[in-house]
Amino acid sequence: MHWTTDRRAPSVGQVVITKTRSPIRSNVGLKAVMAVTGILLVLFLVAHMLGNLKVFTGETSFDHYAHWLRDIGKPLLPGVWFLWILRTALVVAVVAHIWAATVLAVRARAARPVRYAHRKKVQGSYAARTMRWGGVIILLFVIYHLLDLTTGTLNPVGDASNPYGNVVADFAPERWYVTLFYTLAIVTVGFHLRHGVFSALRSLGQQTPRGERRARTAALVFAVVLCVGYLVVPFAVLTGLVS
Repeated sequence: MHWTTDRRAPSVGQVVITKTRSPIRSNVGLKAVMAVTGILLVLFLVAHMLGNLKVFTGETSFDHYAHWLRDIGKPLLPGVWFLWILRTALVVAVVAHIWAATVLAVRARAARPVRYAHRKKVQGSYAARTMRWGGVIILLFVIYHLLDLTTGTLNPVGDASNPYGNVVADFAPERWYVTLFYTLAIVTVGFHLRHGVFSALRSLGQQTPRGERRARTAALVFAVVLCVGYLVVPFAVLTGLVS
C-alpha cells in the first residue's frame, strides 16, 4: 500500500489511496478561520477599550468594574474562571489567525516561485506589507499584557484587589518604556485593523471605485478611533491626568 499520484487506471489488485486535504486546511477554510477569529478579536478589542475608558470615571468606579469582570459566571463558575476562559480563547484566536495567515502566505509564494528580474514592484499599503510580522508583535503584546495587568507578574504593584493602582503604576513616567511598547503594539493593531476591515468590506461587495473609497475611509476611521481609545489611557497616566 502506498501513496501515489499516478493518474492511470489501477491494475487488478492495486490499491490507490487519494490524499485529501482537510476542509479547514484548504484556502477557503483558512480564509474562514481568519474571518471568524478576526471578528472575535475585533469584538473583544472594542469591549476591552470601552472598559479601559472607565479609568476616567475614578478609582472606585474602575475597581468596581474590574471586580465585576472577575465575578462573571458566578455561582456557575468558580472564581475568575470566566476571565481565564476568555483569555485562553483570545490567545487561541490570535494563534489561529497568525497560523492561517502564514499558511496562506506560504502557499501564495509557492504558487509563484519564479521572480522575474524586470517585474515591476507592486505597490501595496504599509499595513498590507506588514500584516505578517505585525501579527507576531500583537501576539507578544498579548502575552506581555496578560503577565502585566492580569497575573501581575510584571506589574510594579501586582495587586489583584487594586486594578486602578496597577494601571497607574504600570504607565508611570519612570516606566516610559512600557508606554512606548504599548504604543507600538496598539499602532500595529491599528494598521492591522485598517487593512483587515478594508479587505472584509471589499469581500462584502464594496469593489467599485466608489465602494472601495468608502471601505478605505471606514477602515481608517475605525482603526484611528480604536487606537485613540486605547492610547488615551497610558498617556493620561504618563502626563498625570490620571493618578
